[in-house]
Amino acid sequence: MAEHCCATIQNVRGFSALLGALVLAQGGLLAQDPLGEARRLYNAASYEEAERAARAAIAVPAVENSARVVLGRILLERFRQSASDVQLSEAREHLRSVNPAALEHRERIELMLGLAEGLYLEDRFAAAAEMFEPVITPSSTLGAAAHEHVLDWWAGALDHFAASRPASERTQIYQRITSRMSEELERNPACTPANYWMVAAARGAGDVEGAWSKLIAAWLRAPFTSDRGAALRADLDRLVVQALIPERALKMTGRDLGPATAALTADWESFKAAWAR
Repeated sequence: MAEHCCATIQNVRGFSALLGALVLAQGGLLAQDPLGEARRLYNAASYEEAERAARAAIAVPAVENSARVVLGRILLERFRQSASDVQLSEAREHLRSVNPAALEHRERIELMLGLAEGLYLEDRFAAAAEMFEPVITPSSTLGAAAHEHVLDWWAGALDHFAASRPASERTQIYQRITSRMSEELERNPACTPANYWMVAAARGAGDVEGAWSKLIAAWLRAPFTSDRGAALRADLDRLVVQALIPERALKMTGRDLGPATAALTADWESFKAAWAR
């Protein structure tokens, strides 16, 4: 495998899932409940309005502890948009001030996810992966979308970590992703991140031919993911064009990449045309 191949995986991705916010559990009568309103606005990606609602909720003693979880995660999303260290620092302050013992079960999961997101956004990728991994399965209690986002963040954290390690260590890291995503596909063949990461992890481990086979299977399964099928296919297509085809061509020829690249591109386009729907 080329020395820098794993570092490019995130660069060819559309980030439609990885950079999505992790869904919060919904509250009750939102219009009468600032905490519930903050959750609703967070889930709608209206982070500025969500921040105002969460700050109002913090002023209510009965929900202050829970509101700090929500506000911390809102501020992480605002940091992703602005890259403001002030927002990252305040997010960290709110999350670390939460009393986990006073939270409900689902809120504890949300807190752990917030802590993991914070580590990720600080580029502490190995630690972020360790925080995400134990809550991958429990995250399903927050809904299918939240579960898939956690899977994506976890795999993305490991992918970034692999990019920082010697080539000799990368295969084991990508095998860790493959093992988890294989289990996810057995439970749900329509799982969007599992379909993507089976391909990306094989490629990251240097198994370009295996990645190509997994790619074809993922492409055919994409419509089963309902409204996310088009985004998955777009992500896969970028991975093919920008990474898999050049790397397969290099393995096939060693030097003169032009004819091999053209042939592989034609084969890929032919496959898509034959199986389009």
